[in-house]
Amino acid sequence: MKKNLYLSLLMILSFSISSLAQNKISEDRLARYDEFLNSEISEGKIPGAVVLIYKDGEKAYEKSFGSSDIETGKAMQNDQIFFIQSMTKPIATVALMMLYEEGKFFLSDPVEQYLPEFKNLRVLKNLEDGKDGETDPAKEKITIAQVLSHTAGFSHGLGASKQEEDVRNALYLQPQKNIESRVKSLASIPLLGQPGEQWYYSASPDIAVRLVEVFSNMPYDQYLQEKILDPLGMKDTGYNLTEEQARRLVSLHGHSESGELIKMPNQPTTSGNTVFGGTHGLFSTAQDYSIFARMLLNGGSWNGKQFLSPKTIDLMTRNHIEGLDYDPGYGFGLGFGILVDIAEADIIGSEGQYFWSGAYCTYFFIDPKENMVSFLMTQYNQYSNFYSNKMRQMVYQAIVK
Repeated sequence: MKKNLYLSLLMILSFSISSLAQNKISEDRLARYDEFLNSEISEGKIPGAVVLIYKDGEKAYEKSFGSSDIETGKAMQNDQIFFIQSMTKPIATVALMMLYEEGKFFLSDPVEQYLPEFKNLRVLKNLEDGKDGETDPAKEKITIAQVLSHTAGFSHGLGASKQEEDVRNALYLQPQKNIESRVKSLASIPLLGQPGEQWYYSASPDIAVRLVEVFSNMPYDQYLQEKILDPLGMKDTGYNLTEEQARRLVSLHGHSESGELIKMPNQPTTSGNTVFGGTHGLFSTAQDYSIFARMLLNGGSWNGKQFLSPKTIDLMTRNHIEGLDYDPGYGFGLGFGILVDIAEADIIGSEGQYFWSGAYCTYFFIDPKENMVSFLMTQYNQYSNFYSNKMRQMVYQAIVK
């Protein structure tokens, strides 16, 4: 009994010293974030969440809230697994840029040089006409840089136009054997805009992982496992889960027509997945993904292994879409959103912060100036930037040194 009490006190003491990054983050101020999340959960807006913050190389904060499944009432745990959706994209970008560092390609190379299905692309004149509508020839060949910066003219199938509907049907509603077949389906649909003339969120990271396969002569899932996940020690990240991991998966939730928070009838498929994409598909934990994020924050180095050069990370986290229409104060690099101007963005934070998120409300940012990474993970099917902005607001207001 005394031993257990001693260990509990030791854990509390350890949390109060090391986990708050030696008082650079105020525990009292961060409690405001706790209050906010507890309120969201009690009001039935989200089922639960995991928050994780690392600052100056130390775990500054880690806490779980609410439940992982509102039907069972099982409490959320720090090691819960989440379907991270588009947080797959930054990992795919890093995988391709590792091959860039091996000299396999230039970012200015045309994609058709390696994937001939992207030759002679066409651009729709009217998005409402869909894939069978009238088209113009693309003015230029799409480049690998445009693929990574979402400026090639592709879409994601998330919008309401007929073109978006055609993309959605081709990529996600029709059966695909593997990533090669999905990428060929994407290539068969006319672009929504001329290459390089607009930023438009797209499924182009699928092209990135297909290029990884071409340059590495390996299936993407194998390359990812051998070159990134295993060396980083990301044991809970992948496209398929073991039975033990599946038991730790947070259930996907949403709201019924009456406004009640419910467990969704259709849950992510945890085994037998064969399309190892760059747009979405990975499962992970906050802790696992934080290793990936901290590797980038650490100049591409982790446990003595150099995954990327700091120079490459600098290139990836510069704004590549200056002059194109995007959210005020923000830009986009290669695989990441970039906070360019905090005044224009009307958000507390650091300029140069880079970030991304997933459709089921998983969020992270990396802040080189504060030497910090932050995560908010939940599983709610109605994505909103609200929780991303709230995370930044609550985390940054807690920084006191």
